[in-house]
Amino acid sequence: MVRLTGLLSRLSPAHIAVIGDFNLDTYTVGKVRRISPEAPVAVLNVSSVEHRAGSAGNVVLNLLSLGATVTVIGRIGSDSTGDHLKTIFVTENISTTGLFVQLGYQTPVKNRVVAESQQIVRVDYEESTPLPEILEQTIIDSLPTLLAEVSVIAISDYDKGFLSRTLLSAIFEYAKNSKKTVIVDPKGIDFSKYQGATLIKPNLSELYAAANVHRGVPIEHAAAKVLEIVNAEALMVTRSEAGISLFYEDGKQEDYSVRIHEVKDVTGAGDTVLAMLAYGVASGLTLAEVTPLCNIAASVAIECFGCARVTIADLARRLLKLDRGNKIFDSEHIFALKHALKGSKAIALDLQGCKGFNYAIFQAIALLGGKQDTHLLVHLGNEDPACELLPILKELQSVDFVLVGNDGFDSLCQTLAIEEIHHLKV
Repeated sequence: MVRLTGLLSRLSPAHIAVIGDFNLDTYTVGKVRRISPEAPVAVLNVSSVEHRAGSAGNVVLNLLSLGATVTVIGRIGSDSTGDHLKTIFVTENISTTGLFVQLGYQTPVKNRVVAESQQIVRVDYEESTPLPEILEQTIIDSLPTLLAEVSVIAISDYDKGFLSRTLLSAIFEYAKNSKKTVIVDPKGIDFSKYQGATLIKPNLSELYAAANVHRGVPIEHAAAKVLEIVNAEALMVTRSEAGISLFYEDGKQEDYSVRIHEVKDVTGAGDTVLAMLAYGVASGLTLAEVTPLCNIAASVAIECFGCARVTIADLARRLLKLDRGNKIFDSEHIFALKHALKGSKAIALDLQGCKGFNYAIFQAIALLGGKQDTHLLVHLGNEDPACELLPILKELQSVDFVLVGNDGFDSLCQTLAIEEIHHLKV
């Protein structure tokens, strides 16, 4: 029996709730060819305008790209911006039942003005508005219904007044009683309002501000102080180019470095990390296992312009470079494989029944593999001596994925949407 060692194969379907501050991200894109005669400022000739869900909405979109089912809980105003945000979610097949309308509230807009892939200025239409008590109670009363099917609750706090202490307390109480994990991406300096969360994910600046100590204090001391304040099981501290550090309530610390090829835009990287973290935890990964995935997801995000949506295919490309064990799957763990192959052409080669590596296998792999924009999936039986081929296939660059198992291969290929199938019997 083959033991799966790759993290990719362990990602599974998950239902996650995202609660927090939602806004509309607008990208006004064009070219600058002259300076205004009215003032020493650039004149942008607009070529396109794009709208996306931002802040907590960006967490939602990243979770969708990873294959999760998402429930949203937040507020919008009774305005065209709020309607636009709802339309985006409806287009993504997300229920907007949890988006509550607050009369008199302006749905926030962050308009990024961009020329030649460079952000010139950001224009924000937003204000911090408290949640009315009646609406707050309505939301609290709806929590059991909205959160009944989720396994993890991700809280994205942008300090816009929605996540009141009363609402947070109700969320934590519900999660405790229903044994659901709560992960918080915090904001502000008072972290005591997050008491009851399972895990807090501040960046380095937020950590020191919440601990009320200067940056010269060792990070482990600041982390210990924050853990004492929030009484959480762990802290995940994002440290930009220094990677991510985990701090546990027993004083244990783990550091994870990050590999970045090119930084184009850090916008939304924290949202991507929150999405990956919530998805990994919902899939049953430990913090030590999911943190490298968070690093990879963040590195993919900042190499793209704007708020990027990281997919399992993006993770697969990076993970295979770090550990070739991530290319091995079995028939019970094909969820991530299906998403990794989504939108790309794939060829399947069935080696079930083969007695060992030989010239015929080498020739078939050489013929079918290594094609641009095409993945080669090799299938093996889940018994010796077929499994003796694994160490060889794992190291061959022409082989993108290996599927091990005795289940009907043709039906698995149908599940994976692979149309070109080859059977080799030697």
